[in-house]
Order: sequence, then C-alpha cells, then structure tokens
Amino acid sequence: MTAPYSPVYPVASGRPTPRVLSIAGSDPSGGAGIQADLKSIAAHGGYGMAAITALTAQNTVGVSAVHVPPVEFLRQQLDAISNDIEIDAVKIGMLGDAEVIDEVRSWLEKVRPGVVVLDPVMVATSGDRLLRESAEKALRSLLPLADLLTPNLPELAVLLGEAEATDWASALDQGKRLAAEYGNTVLVKGGHLAGTACPDALVNTSGLLRQDVVEVEGPRIDTRNSHGTGCSLSSALATVQVSTGDWEASLREVKPWLLEALRHSGALEVGRGSGPIHHFHHQRGLRPGEFAATLWEHARAELDAIHRLGFIDGLQKGSLPESAFGYYLAQDAIYLNGYSRVLARASALAPTEDEQLFWAKGSMQCLEVESELHRNWLSSRDVSGTTGPVTKSYVDHLLACSASGSYAVLLAAILPCYWLYAEVGQKLHHAYVEAGSPVDHAYAEWLKTYADEDFAEATRTAIKLTDAAALAASPADREAMMEAFTQSCRYETAFFDAPRVFS
Repeated sequence: MTAPYSPVYPVASGRPTPRVLSIAGSDPSGGAGIQADLKSIAAHGGYGMAAITALTAQNTVGVSAVHVPPVEFLRQQLDAISNDIEIDAVKIGMLGDAEVIDEVRSWLEKVRPGVVVLDPVMVATSGDRLLRESAEKALRSLLPLADLLTPNLPELAVLLGEAEATDWASALDQGKRLAAEYGNTVLVKGGHLAGTACPDALVNTSGLLRQDVVEVEGPRIDTRNSHGTGCSLSSALATVQVSTGDWEASLREVKPWLLEALRHSGALEVGRGSGPIHHFHHQRGLRPGEFAATLWEHARAELDAIHRLGFIDGLQKGSLPESAFGYYLAQDAIYLNGYSRVLARASALAPTEDEQLFWAKGSMQCLEVESELHRNWLSSRDVSGTTGPVTKSYVDHLLACSASGSYAVLLAAILPCYWLYAEVGQKLHHAYVEAGSPVDHAYAEWLKTYADEDFAEATRTAIKLTDAAALAASPADREAMMEAFTQSCRYETAFFDAPRVFS
C-alpha cells in the first residue's frame, strides 16, 4: 500500500492566529486598558477578546472616576468566553479591588491558559491611583500565577514596599528580587527613568540562587504621548509569545513596534494631555509564505478543473488517443521554446546571482526538454508543428509580462507552469503507482517522469522566490502579480484541454 498523495508544495496557513483574552479595565478615550489591548493584539496578528473588570472615566489628561461592576458579572464574562473558546494567552491589567482579584485568580487556577502576562496596574503614568490600597495584598497572591510580570517602576516599588528606583541599576535590582520572590519572569522597564536611553530587561528566575538577565537597549522617544504604553506592551507580548515561546524573542519583536508606535503617536492628534500611541503606525507587511498561500487559493479551482479534464483522465488510465497525446507534446515543444525565453528574461531581471543562475538553468532545461521531445517522440510521428491558438495566447501572455519590466510580476506569470504542472504530474504518477504500475500502460514512461524530484525541488524554489518577490513588491505590483498568476493558471487549464478541442 502506497503512502497518500502529498502535494509538491504543502502550503501552510502561516503563523496560527493567537486567541488572546484581555482582563482589564475600560478606557473610554481609547488609549489604554481594554481598548489599547485589543489594538495591540490586532496589530500583532491576534484575535482579541475582553472581559471588563472596571469602568473608568478618563482621557488623556487623567482619571476622574472608577466604577467596579459586581464581581458576579465578571465571572459570567470569563465563563462565557472560556466555555466556548480555547484561549492561547491572557493579559491581565487593571483589576480594581480584592474581590475582582480573587475571582480572576480562581478562574486562572481552573482554566490555566498557556501564556499569562500580568501588568499589575496600580499607578497610571499620570500618577493616578488605579488600585485600592486594600487590594494590594490580594494582588500579590495573584503574581505566582503569571508567567510574565510587567510593572512600571512605581508599581515595582509598591510591590516590594520600597521607594521608587531612580536609576537603572536600582530598577534592575528590584526586578531581580521580585522575580526571585514570585518565581516568574519580570520585565523591568526603563521608561520612567531620565536620560536619552530607554532600556528594558527580562529577569528570568530559576530560584534564589540563579537568575538570567537579558537587556534590550532602545532609544527614548521624545513625545508627550505615552498613554497606554504599558497596556499596549504587555498585550503585544502576550500575543507574540504564543508563537515564539521565548520571552526574549517576543520582546525583540515587540519593542521596535512600540518605539515606532511612540514615534508616530503625534500623527493621531488625540487629546490635550498624554495622548495614545499609534498602534497601527504601519500596516503589518506580508509574512513569508502568506502570498504563496494566497496564490494557492487562487490556483486550486484551476487545478480541480484540470483534474476533471478528459485529457488527464485518459492519460491516467492509458486510454488517451495517441493523436491527442501527440498534439499535446507538439504544442508543449513550441511552448517550451517560448517559455525558455521568458525564463532567460527572469534571469536578466533577477536581483541576486543565485536567482539569476536558477532561472538561467530553467531556461536551458526547457530547450533540452524541447529537443528531447522532438528527438524521441515527435520526429517519428506525423504531428503538426503549427502553433495552436492556446499555445500562442499563453506564450504571448508570458512575453507581455516579461516586457513589463517587473521581476515580481514576471515570476507570478511563470509560476503556474511549475506549480500546476508539478502538482498534476505528482498526482498522475501517484495514481499510476496505486494501480500497481502496470507495464502495459500506454504512457507508463511518461508518467514515470512526473516523479522527478529535481523538478519538484525546482518548483518549491520557484514558489519561494515568487513569495519573496511579493514581500518586496508594492501593493500595486502585488495586484498585478495576482492578475498575471491567475491568467497563467487559466492558460494551464486551457493547455491541457486543447488536445480535445484542436487535435
């Protein structure tokens, strides 16, 4: 029994979407709390959810009132979410009072998500007190359940019952002691210190006798807009950690984003006080593999159509009339001659030597295959060498794309001849093997060539190069790439169907 058919290029869905729950207070001005958390989660590719612990009346100037709803309603929110949705990460922010903290602790002990980030919101950047002093003891009982603590320097001092650190060395020392006391990782943040630098440090504890410290340097951004910075940082870290599984990697991914969010905050023009950061200062670009996955979605309908064609069915069963197969090979020889010129053009446009060599090799192999077709099959048979209408249209389309001057668009046009042909060939060969590899199959030798791993590997390379070109392309170029690719896919289907129509 053979293994199941596997695609030449199994397209992954990309980085899974983290499902992140924020348990925090609401900021009606949109800069901090739940609102900032949801923006940060979305900015990092996550699906954000929210359980509201407190309602505030606040804006960029300060907090004027706090209302804590009945704790029973918080319990209903948490249960409603966790009874239905698998939660990958939790960010905990403002909790308000001891009853709320106890409820969150009870829920965490029951559900225990994979990632828990606790931002112990006690003192706002504006200096406003956001946690009742009577609840501080309850908050300390929640700390051991967190994987990462992200206090600002005033909160770090309150948790230790000490004065606020005024220099980096003192802040780092406080972070080490907090990590040792509660057995988790502490992010020490230098945002409240003076100076042009703004370092952050992860203190990972392995008990009282051993601690590892990772410092990540960064410049201080000259802006008055820092409202919600702590909320945004902690929720972003929770989101990214789901994928990285490494706090240092998560911080190194999130910190540059936060710096740019601060740098571009003035563009929002929100409020008269400490305004919010710009969570969406730029739309996140494509990630490697995402454009290829989109191309695959567009190609699948044509691939399904190809597999339904009578030509493919006859080729698979060995019942295809020789005249139809002869027409296909004759057109293939003509096509490959034109295709070799297009690949040579790709080599000329390629930005790196490796890419130049790859496309040049492909061009040469096209000419070799064309010669082989004429020598071994076509020369001994009475097959017309006239260019068919589908072949002409397909080659004209490729030549037009090569004349556009866009390397990315040309690769997208080229790709279906690799990708669809390889996928069809692999499936045909798999079916042939599943049938017991019959020796009397009329096209046995042809089907065996479809198992060529060198071509499969070349196809994977072509896909990766096209995907990489899309990452560097403009949105307009990516649109043109999609159009060129889709048109080539249609021509691939028509090419396989042409023997039925014209032979």
